[in-house]
Amino acid sequence: MILQIIDICYLVAVVLFIIGIKLMSHPDSARRGNGIALSGMVLAIVASFLTPGLNNLILIFIAMALGTVGGLYFAKSVQMTAMPQLVSFFNGMGGAAAALIGLVEYGDLPVTDIGKGAVLMASLIIGSISFSGSMVAMGKLQGVIKDIRINKILGFLVLAAAVGLAVYVLYAGEPLPMLVYLLILLALIYGLLFVYPIGGADMPVVISLLNALTGVTAATTGLLYDNKVMLMGGILVGSAGLLLTLLMAKAMNRSVSNILFTSFGTASGASAPGQSGDQVAKEINAYDTAILLAYAKRVVVVPGYGLAVAQAQHAVHDLEKILEEKGVEVLYGIHPVAGRMPGHMNVLLAESDVPYDKLIEMDDMNEQLPNTDVVMVIGANDVVNPAANDDPSSPIYGMPILEVNRAANVIVIKRSMSSGYAGIQNALFFDAKTRMLFGDAKKVLNGLVNEVKNM
Repeated sequence: MILQIIDICYLVAVVLFIIGIKLMSHPDSARRGNGIALSGMVLAIVASFLTPGLNNLILIFIAMALGTVGGLYFAKSVQMTAMPQLVSFFNGMGGAAAALIGLVEYGDLPVTDIGKGAVLMASLIIGSISFSGSMVAMGKLQGVIKDIRINKILGFLVLAAAVGLAVYVLYAGEPLPMLVYLLILLALIYGLLFVYPIGGADMPVVISLLNALTGVTAATTGLLYDNKVMLMGGILVGSAGLLLTLLMAKAMNRSVSNILFTSFGTASGASAPGQSGDQVAKEINAYDTAILLAYAKRVVVVPGYGLAVAQAQHAVHDLEKILEEKGVEVLYGIHPVAGRMPGHMNVLLAESDVPYDKLIEMDDMNEQLPNTDVVMVIGANDVVNPAANDDPSSPIYGMPILEVNRAANVIVIKRSMSSGYAGIQNALFFDAKTRMLFGDAKKVLNGLVNEVKNM
C-alpha cells in the first residue's frame, strides 16, 4: 500500500514538472510555472520519506538543510551578471551528485548484473564529465579560465580509455575499485579537455548541453534505484536541454558538432575608443543622443552582456519610462543567444520590471526595424554584426542577427571598440547610420535620462 502511494505521488510530481516546464516557455507564466514545478519537487521529496527501510534520517536532514541554506544564500546574493556562472555551478553539482551516487552503489551491486552495471558506468562517466565541464564553463564565464587550444584527438583518446575501462570492469566478474576510481579520473579529465577549447561565444550552447548531460545522469541514477521520479525528471531535463541546445545552435546557424569541436568564439583584446585599424567610427555625445531619442516615434533597445556587466537594467527602464512620457514607443529586441545563458536578457530586464510584451524576439523585431527611428545597442556585439549577412569570409556568416542597420539611426553604447566573444570586429560600428556613445552603460543611460528630462 505504501509503495502504491509513493508511486502515485511520483506520478503527480512528474505531471507537475511537465506543466511547470510548459508554463516556463512564456514570460507571462514563467513565475507560475516555476512554482508549480517546485511544488512537484516538494511532493517527490516528501514521498521519498515514505520509502520502507529508510535509514540515516539525521544525515539526510542535515544534508537537506545545508543544501537549502546554501541554495538560498547563492540565489539571493549572486548578482544577475553572475547568474550564468551560478547555473553552471548548480549543474555541475548535479553531475557530481549522480557520479557519487554511482560510486556508492558500485559497492553494493553484484558484479554479475551487467545491465545495472552498464547503467552505473554511464552514471559515473557522464556525471563526472558534466561536473568538470561545468566547472570549466563557470570559470570561463567568470573570466578566470582562458580558452586553451587542445588537440581534439587527445580528448577522444581519454574518453575511449574511460569507456574501455568501464567495459573491462563490467566483464571482469569481480570488484575492481581502483579501476573504477581511475575511470572517474579519466572522465573528469575528458570534461576538462571537452570544454577548455570552446570559446566564450559558445558558452550558452555548452551550458545547455551540459545541463542535458546532467539530466541523463539523473535518469540513469533513477534506473539504478528504480526511482520513477528521478527517471522521468532526468528524461525531462535531458530532452529539454538537448532541444534547447539544438535550437540555440540553429539560432547561430551552426551545427552542434561545429560548436563542440572547433575553437570558434575566442575573444580578442580591446581597441582604442573610436578606431580599429584604418577605420574610424563616428562618435556622438549624450545631448545629441537625447535629442534623437526624445523626438523619435519608435526606439528599439538591443541589450547584450555589456548591459548586465554594467548592471544598467534599471537605468534603461528609467529611460524607457521617460521616453514613453514624451510619446515615444520603446521596445526591446532580444536575440536568442544574447548574454551568457539562454534567456539571460529576458531575466535581466524582467528584474527591472520591463513589461514582458515589450520583449520582442529576433524574427518579429527584424520586421519592425525598417520602421524604427533609433536603435540603441547596449553591450551587444556579435548578435548585431552585419558581417553575418554580408561577409562570406566571416566566421559568423549565416548566423541570424538583429538587423539593426536597417533602422534610420543606430546608437551603440560601449566602453571601447573591443570585439565581441566571436573575436571579430563589428562592421556595424563603421556603418554610415551608426554613432558610438562611449562610456559605462549605467552612467551613460543615467545621463541620457537627465538630458531627456530637461527637454
